[in-house]
Amino acid sequence: MASLGVSYTVVSIMGPQSSGKSTLLHNLFHTKFREMDASRGRSQTTKGVWIDKCHGIEPLTIAIDLEGTDGRERGEDNTTFEKQSTLFALAVSDIVLINMWCHDIGREQAANKPLLKTVFQVMMRLFSPRKTTLFFVIRDKTKTPLENMEPILREDIQKIWDSVPKPQAHVHTPLSEFFNVEVTALSSYEDKEDKFKEEVAQLQQRFYHSIAPGGLAGDRRGVVPASAFSFSAQQIWNVIRENKDLDLPAHKVMIATVRCDEIADEKLSELRSDKGWLELEKAVQFGPVQGFGEKLSSIIDTYLSLRREVAVKWMDRTPPNRVDSAVGMGGGEKER
Repeated sequence: MASLGVSYTVVSIMGPQSSGKSTLLHNLFHTKFREMDASRGRSQTTKGVWIDKCHGIEPLTIAIDLEGTDGRERGEDNTTFEKQSTLFALAVSDIVLINMWCHDIGREQAANKPLLKTVFQVMMRLFSPRKTTLFFVIRDKTKTPLENMEPILREDIQKIWDSVPKPQAHVHTPLSEFFNVEVTALSSYEDKEDKFKEEVAQLQQRFYHSIAPGGLAGDRRGVVPASAFSFSAQQIWNVIRENKDLDLPAHKVMIATVRCDEIADEKLSELRSDKGWLELEKAVQFGPVQGFGEKLSSIIDTYLSLRREVAVKWMDRTPPNRVDSAVGMGGGEKER
């Protein structure tokens, strides 16, 4: 992933337990998440948060499968983990799939409503959230056309957004400032498997080139380069587990600072093992070297150039003094 820069996207999925989230990801992206065996009854299949690489999708897409909500296995601890995993998904994902049952649309006590409230509540814990696409996937659709169901769902979403307490700065902020909302509907996987797979194949086309202008991936504001995704995600989870508000701008500066230091160390190590550098280092042991300054400058310029190529994508989110140090590989600009 290191060579991808920001040319990748992250898709997560959440929804009620045993609603077919892992099955959808498998058919959509050919992931290898464990799926529920319906013949053995309906119970928890996904526990915790799982990550896999999607196959057959450009750009590179990372899938995150979240533990189902409203499961009996966690008991009273369910709400706490649900909020933690939801906040994590919103912090790292460009697109969040929300799996929901068709029969829940329009119901006051629908299973998805507590989940949506959680999504909107935890969004307020992100100091500077990026705009995320919420993609509602209606499962086991009936004869009711999607164009008749979608307005009802969007009205319910708006009501939930309006009811969620907000910080003073966002009391009048519209839903559209935080989320793009998309809706689709799929046939039953168990009763109409062939039709389901046909519809998923059509849905898959929406995820190709998702980061292009007008694509599904939202504005991608402040996304970290792929080389730092794993470290960034781990640090975000650590903060969430400590039950702290997640300051994304500060987090991204921290990630950029750490990565710039790592890159500087990598290039300095490469410089010290460079053949030309080693030959020059050996030659000076026996006296003055003709053209020493020119040869030394050529070698250092090569590694500074390589360093800049790698570091440039971090420069908009890194303290200037850290970038200068990194570009100079710890020693600033060399003297001639």
